[in-house]
Amino acid sequence: MGLPDQLLLSDLLRRRVRCQEGLERGAGAMVWMHPPVHRVLGWVSRPSAFGSRRLVWRLDQLRGLLELEVLVKGEPAETDQETLERLPTLIDASLLDSRREPIGTLADAAIELASGRILHYLVSRSDPRLPGSSRWRLSPERIVDQQPGQVFTALQGLDDLPLARASVRQQFLRRSRRWRDQMQEETTRLRDQFQQVGDRVEQRVEGWLEEPPWGEGPQPPDLRRAADWDPGWDEDWDPGLEPTRRQPVDFQDQPAEAPLEPWEEPWQEEPSEAMEEEQDGPPLPRSSRRRRPASRDAEQEQQEDPWG
Repeated sequence: MGLPDQLLLSDLLRRRVRCQEGLERGAGAMVWMHPPVHRVLGWVSRPSAFGSRRLVWRLDQLRGLLELEVLVKGEPAETDQETLERLPTLIDASLLDSRREPIGTLADAAIELASGRILHYLVSRSDPRLPGSSRWRLSPERIVDQQPGQVFTALQGLDDLPLARASVRQQFLRRSRRWRDQMQEETTRLRDQFQQVGDRVEQRVEGWLEEPPWGEGPQPPDLRRAADWDPGWDEDWDPGLEPTRRQPVDFQDQPAEAPLEPWEEPWQEEPSEAMEEEQDGPPLPRSSRRRRPASRDAEQEQQEDPWG
């Protein structure tokens, strides 16, 4: 049954001690340590609920750990409670910050079993006996000074220490703080985006206001004037001369033209003698007669004597 490399002091004290003879020697009561060098020398068990008799065990007597018991080898040293109260210890001492104000209590310590060296202390903000309370890790190097019942540090608060175990309340506070930071970052990002969009809109509006009105801008080309230019001016163009402009035409000064002659159809022909002889004969029926185009003289004759 091997031993771990390190162990919490609270895990050692809550187990009952059983010696090599199989006798139960009581539960752990307190730690035996040397505070100036932050080293644990052993622990104390209380064999009976009545009386002041106490048993002191060295750390090197530890042989194994069970779920509820600790196995030891060798005989303990007997003492009383009054002698133990005079032994110096940092457990349950008040932790003071840089302003000499209490910010917590040293509730536990992590021990290296091979040498007994304290790796770090565990600090509680409230009563250490309350289950589920938070623990902060305090290394011995951060301790400036120590007195019986007091430990001095240069901390500004417990937030300067790493969190070893968080309670339900502390977890909720940490999550709330993280959510608040995320909301602030998101709000800042959205505010920056809106600010950028507002700056772009403002720049565009200022550009529109600085542009000249429509009446003062460049005039469109006059197509009517462009039609007056001579299309052949570019052939004989002289850089020293200005292009000539075509004179406008005044239709009132033009002489009146002679009236047009009446139009004669090219297919109209003069009636021949054969046609006159046919007209002297008996008249044909209306259905068999064919209308032929006639000249103006023939029309007049037909009006005078249509049947010949």
